[in-house]
Amino acid sequence: MAGLSCGIVGLPNVGKSTLFNALTANVAEASNYPFCTIDPNIGVVEIYDPRLEKLLELSHSKRLLYATTQFLDIAGLVAGASKGEGLGNKFLSNIHETDAIIHLVRCFEDIDVVHVTGQVDPIQDMEVINTELVLADLQMAEKIADKLEKQSRGNKDLLPVMAVIRKAIDHLNENQPIRTMELSDEEWEFMRPYQFLTQKKVLYVANVSEDSLPEMENEYVRQVREFVEKEGSEMIPICAKLEQEIAQLEPEERGEFLQDIGLEESGLQRLGKASFKMLGLITYLTTGEQETRAWTIHDGDTAVEAAGKIHGDIQKGFIRAEVVPYEEMIKYGGRVGAKEKGKLRSEGKDYVVKDGDVILFLHN
Repeated sequence: MAGLSCGIVGLPNVGKSTLFNALTANVAEASNYPFCTIDPNIGVVEIYDPRLEKLLELSHSKRLLYATTQFLDIAGLVAGASKGEGLGNKFLSNIHETDAIIHLVRCFEDIDVVHVTGQVDPIQDMEVINTELVLADLQMAEKIADKLEKQSRGNKDLLPVMAVIRKAIDHLNENQPIRTMELSDEEWEFMRPYQFLTQKKVLYVANVSEDSLPEMENEYVRQVREFVEKEGSEMIPICAKLEQEIAQLEPEERGEFLQDIGLEESGLQRLGKASFKMLGLITYLTTGEQETRAWTIHDGDTAVEAAGKIHGDIQKGFIRAEVVPYEEMIKYGGRVGAKEKGKLRSEGKDYVVKDGDVILFLHN
């Protein structure tokens, strides 16, 4: 996993370009991340993790690499996108390639920034976009159902798959996203190959003005929160304009600037962390003379799967994982000290990796 990939959607004039300018200004150095130099419509955010800095001090590593999240700017979404309005078809193909959706919602008044419908109404804005995604999925589901109906005449094994797709069509016809369907584990498995847009998890981002700092709370944000809670999704407030200003600063100046306005961390850092949490991702850590690094895996991944994130050869030749929890690593001054105190564990292939495990893989 080079990095989690999230597509940012939103109506025109909700602050998408402003947020994206901040994201692309935060692109990590190309030497560290080969995927940074691709299309300019992709921004990469480092997930700041103070644990790495402490490990760097212990190991005197030559470089430090944070986990990252990729953000893809999905352009051209307007009412009618599912029928190809605006850049509808391009938008839909781009969003299919992402792991999750970041839905940016305008929660600020500004007479200089015209709203597409003439007035700020976050609920209506969210419903326009959600309806377009539902309509696109409905078209796709109906095509799949037609195809399965023909194929199932000669293959009865496809009948349960077709039944689930029919359920999905009924659900979409009620203007409900697929992610809110109540299905068995087996039924979800049948759905997995089709990558429906409304099956993806969504993080709603309420974009506020600088007037709402530092609390980032206003009536529009409250409306969004209520809507999102009913859907069972997550939301965070952010000030895209502020993020653009922070992005212009030197990295060492950013922390002080945030403290001055009463914030603990930037919105981009919160966005990255919330995206990780939404997709059930964790990081394990490696540290040594060459580098200290965070590696992204799914919560529940085993030691042998985690080894494969570094290199396929390490996974193939896996012997064991030497694991020290981060807190023990710091407490006893490194791997040697932790081993002397009996805090270093040898784990086999099936060990389930925990967030913050500091691991050394031994392999053939």
